[in-house]
Amino acid sequence: MSLMINEECIACDACREECPNDAIEEGDPYYMIDPECCTECYGYYDEPACLSVCPVDSIVPDPDNVETLEELKFKHSQLNKDN
Repeated sequence: MSLMINEECIACDACREECPNDAIEEGDPYYMIDPECCTECYGYYDEPACLSVCPVDSIVPDPDNVETLEELKFKHSQLNKDN
């Protein structure tokens, strides 16, 4: 399941710098996570890096983008196939 940023976001930029997939972008009024790029840090870390740095806990599971571990693995392989 990809993650999403809710209205509690204070736009501090901490999460964007931690995302290995560049899935987080500045939005108005708060940041957004591109579900096509979010792998919940599968292949990089044991848990999503953005969760550990968010000072206001505004990053939550996205109920509209539920994915299995296999789907996250596939997405990771597709995003990194040229590396």
